Amino acid sequence: MSFDLNKKANKTCALLIHIHDKKEHLSHQSLEGELEELTGLAEAIYLEIADVHVIQLASIRSSTYLGKGNVDNFVDICEEYEVELVVVNIQLSPIQQRNLERAWNVKVIDRTGLILEIFGERAQTKEGVIQVELAALNYQRSRLVRSWTHLERQRGGAGFMGGPGERQIEIDRRLIDEKITHLKKQLEKVRQNRELQRKSRDKIPFPTVALVGYTNAGKSTLFNALTDANVFAEDLPFATLDPTLRLLTLPKGREVILSDTVGFIKDLPTQLIEAFKATLEQVSYADVIVHIRDFVASDSEDQKQNVISILEDLGISYKSDPRIIEVLNKVDVLIEEGRPYPDLKGNVVSLSALTGWNLDVLLERIEEQVNKAFERVHVSIPFKDGKALAWLHRHGSVVAQNENNKTQAMDITVDLAPEKSEKFKSLFDYKVTA
Repeated sequence: MSFDLNKKANKTCALLIHIHDKKEHLSHQSLEGELEELTGLAEAIYLEIADVHVIQLASIRSSTYLGKGNVDNFVDICEEYEVELVVVNIQLSPIQQRNLERAWNVKVIDRTGLILEIFGERAQTKEGVIQVELAALNYQRSRLVRSWTHLERQRGGAGFMGGPGERQIEIDRRLIDEKITHLKKQLEKVRQNRELQRKSRDKIPFPTVALVGYTNAGKSTLFNALTDANVFAEDLPFATLDPTLRLLTLPKGREVILSDTVGFIKDLPTQLIEAFKATLEQVSYADVIVHIRDFVASDSEDQKQNVISILEDLGISYKSDPRIIEVLNKVDVLIEEGRPYPDLKGNVVSLSALTGWNLDVLLERIEEQVNKAFERVHVSIPFKDGKALAWLHRHGSVVAQNENNKTQAMDITVDLAPEKSEKFKSLFDYKVTA
């Protein structure tokens, strides 16, 4: 049998197993946060969760990861709950996965398979779909125990949710390699096209603001609240996988491009790192970076550290980069539960993306940051100098322009990056005032 994850009805009954090393000494908050994340990942593909078990392991058994006692115990649990699928939060070897499936007579997927499944569901752009498909093929190739029937699915994503009766045939390595080679060629063409699009966007003289944050922190909800864009914002991990861009008008009339990005997550499967980072390239080029935090999450601080780590991998220093605004989201929940209000220090804003409370403060803070990156200048250019006029329109964001018949000139107010302002002064002999 197979599981159609597009249908929310007739959900697949799943058992979740959280495994951690006994030596780790996880704090209660960290463990609670990891359990919330595992549950959220399972719910993201609409699994019906029968039960969640936490297991501390002193040692790992090479054949099944879990010890014999735990393996035997879960045989009874799977039968009792009529479980169809077991999800474990660690990465299993192909042998371990196969042996557990045989022991429990159900399909077993590990953390990597689960996240690949979610990415397969969420990818919409051509590049996103190709990246996920490549990751899925590389994952399967390393196992040689999966069929690749998911590539023939009409839904266009990558899936691993075949049932226990699925034939465990060995994948033809040559066919997979051919498919990978073909996809890499497609991906290169898409990347070249994306680079051309990025260069075209660079010519558009609007500052860019990137929203980043841990998965399910509320980025898409905030994006919608600011732009009315109706981006998919269900309360699920990876609700957004492909970047979304919209024009946003700030309080004093300045326009910026706002982008929503894929949510971060710790221990991202190696097969997805390239796909993940490709969607975050725009963050490196942004004039303002807004980091949205789920401030009521039990592991909010752990999530923040994960975001910091990924940004540093992109060459962005969290402590010293002046572009970053930290947003403490979901304070409406904080107030409802009577929890203490955060002590705000530095470039930090608290708000509720859901209710809209304090969005105006965030917009003002974004505008302050943009103003530091761009200069608003005034210049008068004779009507006959079309070259200078065209240069300003091409390299700046023209806020206002008025014909002055007395001076036979165009009075222009324009936003320019500091280096563009200096370039204009070197090219054209006109008085520029702030």
